[in-house]
Amino acid sequence: MYSSRRKVSSSLLHAEGKEVKTYLVGRKAQAYFEFRSREYARVWTGGTDAPEFATAREIGETLLADFATDFEEGGVDEIHVVYTRFKSMVTQEPTVIRLLPLEVVEEQAASESELLPLYEFEPEAERVLDALLPRYIESRIFAAMLQAAASELAARQRAMKSAGDNATDLIKKYTRLRNTARQAEITQELSEIVAGADALAS
Repeated sequence: MYSSRRKVSSSLLHAEGKEVKTYLVGRKAQAYFEFRSREYARVWTGGTDAPEFATAREIGETLLADFATDFEEGGVDEIHVVYTRFKSMVTQEPTVIRLLPLEVVEEQAASESELLPLYEFEPEAERVLDALLPRYIESRIFAAMLQAAASELAARQRAMKSAGDNATDLIKKYTRLRNTARQAEITQELSEIVAGADALAS
């Protein structure tokens, strides 16, 4: 997952004038970045095979704190999550979603009957949003962690099946080679015995 700030750097997002502040989840992501000497803000490791909501809550609190911080003090303008989306046991696809700022999609009503009624909030709408936003962020992060865990499990099972199939093919191949070599050896021994018997008879 990453957050973006308005500075120029070298990647697709950097080309748009955004500096990326990266947060990592999992040892593999950490190893990937450290091997390539890439910087990251923070990492959460352990429990990626069976994600826990407490971890998602901690990640959400960290991201919201950075989002609420002013840009001049190191805050961020946008928060995106990059994860592997599980579609099936054979298909998993990289996915990017934007968590913040929220995108409001407005549609024009075809008729007055489709217009939504106006609601009054108690407490105020701002207070309701402030209470719901952390839970929304935490749930989206937890869902992404679950999807990534399911995708990794599917990839492991696929790799193990492929390895098992390859091992079975190798066993069949070398069993045939062994049987062929053994048959050739028996045939040669019989030929030598027959040749020796003919030599003695003559």
